[in-house]
Amino acid sequence: MPKQHERHAPLARLHVACAALVGWTLLSLTSAPPQDATDTVPATPAVSAAPATTDHDAISRVLSRVNGQLSESERIRIARAVVRYSAKYELDPELVTAVLMVESRGLPSARSPKGAMGLMQVMPAMLEPLGMAGNFTTVESNIEAGCLILADNIRRMGEADGILAYFWGPNIRGDAYLLRVRAAQAEVRRILRSS
Repeated sequence: MPKQHERHAPLARLHVACAALVGWTLLSLTSAPPQDATDTVPATPAVSAAPATTDHDAISRVLSRVNGQLSESERIRIARAVVRYSAKYELDPELVTAVLMVESRGLPSARSPKGAMGLMQVMPAMLEPLGMAGNFTTVESNIEAGCLILADNIRRMGEADGILAYFWGPNIRGDAYLLRVRAAQAEVRRILRSS
């Protein structure tokens, strides 16, 4: 029989990973050097643009398949927020939907043992440094916070590492999360093409 501390070792590692992610994100948001003309990010989307059919109705159809317990009004609210903040932060709404599926399975009230909350599983300590006001457990503020973090990661690190950093922070220790997001993204596309 394993000892008490051996059974909780994975949770301790997850605590450390979450703390590292929060610290790294806070540091990167508050101490980033100003950009000069040589490293200006082009005004193109951080991730390849989604097809024009990825509107809030399409995302709502995906959500109904992912989480059949959501009411129609909840699905529409989540889908509108995904489309709105994907556009605001120049992200593919299919990617944002995939991250949302991996992080919370579409449960607005999701909460991790480490304290990450909401659809995008954002840590509470992230709200103030992001300059976001309000209750970030609302659908809209949580999706906006997640999109802001994801877009910033992708802008700085490229798409694959940016997605991995959403989960791991700066110390990426594997690609399993990226594989899960890519699989979810393929599922989103499959649902959209079949509906």
